[in-house]
Amino acid sequence: MVSSAGEPQILLHPRSRVVNILPSAVLQELILAVGSEWVISDPDRLLVYEADAQTAQKLAPQAVVLPSDTEEVSRVARVLHRHGVPIVPRGAGTGLSGGALAIEGGVVVGTSRMNRILEVDPENRRAVVQCGVLNTDLSAAAAPFGLHYAPDPSSQTACTIGGNVAENSGGPHCLKYGVTSRYITGLRVVLPDGETVWLGGQAREAPSFDLVGLFVGSEGCFGLATEVEVALVPVPEATRTLLAIFETLGDATRAVTSIISVGLLPAALEIVDQNTIKAVEASIFAAGYPTDAGAALVVEFDGIDAGLELEAEEAARCCEVAGARGVRRAESEEERLALWKGRKKAFGAMGRLAPDLLVQDATVPRSRLTEVLARISEVAERYDIQVANVFHAGDGNLHPNIVFDRRDPDETRRVEDASKEIMRICVDAGGTITGEHGVGADKRKYMPLVFSPQELEVLRGVRGVFDPEGLCNPGKVVPELEGGR
Repeated sequence: MVSSAGEPQILLHPRSRVVNILPSAVLQELILAVGSEWVISDPDRLLVYEADAQTAQKLAPQAVVLPSDTEEVSRVARVLHRHGVPIVPRGAGTGLSGGALAIEGGVVVGTSRMNRILEVDPENRRAVVQCGVLNTDLSAAAAPFGLHYAPDPSSQTACTIGGNVAENSGGPHCLKYGVTSRYITGLRVVLPDGETVWLGGQAREAPSFDLVGLFVGSEGCFGLATEVEVALVPVPEATRTLLAIFETLGDATRAVTSIISVGLLPAALEIVDQNTIKAVEASIFAAGYPTDAGAALVVEFDGIDAGLELEAEEAARCCEVAGARGVRRAESEEERLALWKGRKKAFGAMGRLAPDLLVQDATVPRSRLTEVLARISEVAERYDIQVANVFHAGDGNLHPNIVFDRRDPDETRRVEDASKEIMRICVDAGGTITGEHGVGADKRKYMPLVFSPQELEVLRGVRGVFDPEGLCNPGKVVPELEGGR
């Protein structure tokens, strides 16, 4: 389906479809490039790749290829480029914006076999890894040297470094440590035509354009990052973790504003609302959060031990003044993990509420959190839908998660309409449409809310430098002009 402006419309639909069949000649060339075992074309097996974690949209690819290294990725890209077949990069499939959907057909290039840690260099606090390395595996490899990789998405036990690069992922601790772009120092990239280039990297950085910074967050539209050089940081000497329980969500957000306004900088400030708490406590992830609470706030400080206790005490006072009915302190690492459990496992527990989940991702000024969340609640009531909020409160990065059943056409329509209103509310409050999950296919239609036509044309031009034929992850991020250009 195409809109009057020529923009492909991805509708929520209960079943997947394969856009078209990959020509047998192309399939044979892909088999020669990586081996028959690593090329998937069976329709039933392709269903595994019909969506990322944004399951509201499903489109099966024409084929899936699983290369093992940069050279194989290059060979695959050359084959697809020569035949004019779109190439769709995919990490672990934990993305939440439809970024790995084969919208215009094409072949998914999965990175699951590219999972080797190539080098850990503690003297220079750096590492080089293949793009399919899991986020937590990188930190585990650095741990013997007293180092870790700071960005920690909630899906970090499953998501890959390459996917983090594509989406410029954040995580609970990005309030203090920043997002992925701060830690990527070099990339080996396969361009859409199969050419391989190094961007940045130790002793390679030229006094010119920051191409690494440009590539991070490009959502697979510029090429495939096959090897990633990252900066590591020391493991904090000490940690203090609090869990504050509030009667209302508004009280919790006011506590966040207070903590920041008194000059504290926690490593993390995370909120889960009552709907989320109930889902978690009814699941195997039960963490002991009281189900009658309006919200729970996780506060964590880390760094040099001296002074942390005073900061934690000041944060506890801020919570109490804001109306917390109780503040729990972790006295051990086991207790710390227990306090975090309800937040870390929130998305995994959402399935208890409904079979489908539409995860929104918008960022608003911290001072507008209370107001924006109240308006989102009004939208949910008006459209008769259920929203469960779990979010990075310290950054103003909201995740209003809409749970629904896509087999119900009327409910699906209401979810789509409500999502549009929520995006407009966040933008009107001075925010933007994504904080860490990317634009992908899901939010592409909202780009004109935050970019002028001239700015969108600049983005198209930048993309065209890397991918002039438009074959690399088409249908993502930047909307097409009227007429399809």
